[in-house]
Amino acid sequence: MFRLLRVLAEASITTLAVLAVTACGSTTPLLPPPPADAAMFARAQQAFVDALKPVRAGRPVIAVLALNEGTEMTDLLLPHAVLRRADMAEVRIVAPRSGRVSLYPALEIDGAQDFAGFDRLHPSGADYVLVPAMITDDNPAVAAWLKQQAARGARVIGVCSGARVVGQAGLLDGRRFAGHWYDRGTLLKRHPGATYVPHQRYVMDRGIATTTGITASVPTMLALVEAIGGPGKAKALAAELGVASWSPEHDSRPFYLDTGRRADFLLNKAAFWRQQRRSIEVHNGSDDIALALVADAWSRSGRASVEAVSVSGPVTLRSGLVLMARPAADSPPPLPLSATLKPVQQLDRTLCEIGERYGASRRSWVMLEMEYPGPVSGCPS
Repeated sequence: MFRLLRVLAEASITTLAVLAVTACGSTTPLLPPPPADAAMFARAQQAFVDALKPVRAGRPVIAVLALNEGTEMTDLLLPHAVLRRADMAEVRIVAPRSGRVSLYPALEIDGAQDFAGFDRLHPSGADYVLVPAMITDDNPAVAAWLKQQAARGARVIGVCSGARVVGQAGLLDGRRFAGHWYDRGTLLKRHPGATYVPHQRYVMDRGIATTTGITASVPTMLALVEAIGGPGKAKALAAELGVASWSPEHDSRPFYLDTGRRADFLLNKAAFWRQQRRSIEVHNGSDDIALALVADAWSRSGRASVEAVSVSGPVTLRSGLVLMARPAADSPPPLPLSATLKPVQQLDRTLCEIGERYGASRRSWVMLEMEYPGPVSGCPS
């Protein structure tokens, strides 16, 4: 009986929490269509790249900010991996404490440098600070350090709901911003002088950049790579990722909550007992980017609790990050992760698998959460 009461109480708490959160979402798509102006988006892309070009001599220093207690997985792993793969800057994950960082909705890494250690090595500050979404957006130590870095001249890029963290550091006031579709109302309420810019995956205003949802980290990082390493470097990396363009062009209209989506979200979150433990087998050299996109998508389906497993315990990913992994023995049923598909193609394949297993509405929900426009055609095999 106690166990049943606890389960019912947890379900009620979950439902009430979700109701409180979803009350801020838009119920109707109020945005006009995006402009049919390819030249305008090309100019916006070039302006963004120009605004990110290095201003200091030497190899740039890029800090990927993290909160040890919880940082969004793809927001952290994908930018870090892309920039390490580009090999044109010193890239470090920096957090209030050195060591492990819990990622959500899945996984855990080791190897973060603490603020004090970074500041000793780089007393003049970073050239760029990337800010993922965090489990709480108002951590005082994070806000103070980010504000300090901006004051020292760092260009700041708030990825997805990392815009909320950027705002809590006082860096969105009076600026144009993008941000995850779900955060529009919150950011406008918190920063009355700020202006929301629809239909652009990334926006820069006076040294502070913001992006739309999770998957916008792909075009944004390619734009940063172009700014530092040139268009050839960005084009080569885009081919590795499986994308043809890193334009900011984006139709923001499909990304909102209507009554049906609210109901689906509530039912999905309340039915936590439906989640099945699933595993992804990893090894030394595993691709951070594909891993993050696949684990994120399955976790956001609301039907899978994803964990990494390996035959050797912790593994070193392709980027050099250490990923904590459980022993492979007696691991949960595996999720597919192809060694032949490019990362974005792997995401497309995963979305198809989610649709096949749980239905089109689940697939659509994952795309909504990740603010992903979807594959151009078909399901990669």
